[in-house]
Amino acid sequence: MSKVIDITEKLNFEENPKLKIKDAEIEVNTDATTVLTLMQTIGDEEGTPSAKKMMEMFELIFPENSRKTLDEMRLNFADLTTVIEAAMTLVMGEEEVGEQ
Repeated sequence: MSKVIDITEKLNFEENPKLKIKDAEIEVNTDATTVLTLMQTIGDEEGTPSAKKMMEMFELIFPENSRKTLDEMRLNFADLTTVIEAAMTLVMGEEEVGEQ
């Protein structure tokens, strides 16, 4: 019989974290596949990411309902870039972003 090691208690099955913008809470994808794809996307870029790469990151990081909420906010490009960067920081675990 093979050895079985239960690691369930070491895993985090909580909900995805959220960014708060005004009164809206924006869910951010933190699953491993998303993070690895994001890391690859970032690693492939040199300097400032292209608009195409920014859109790819936007679609990776935010689930559809979050993207819809952000679209409805009608953010300007600079503000949307700030939101994407904050989400990337949250996803990558580099620092806590205004945690409540």
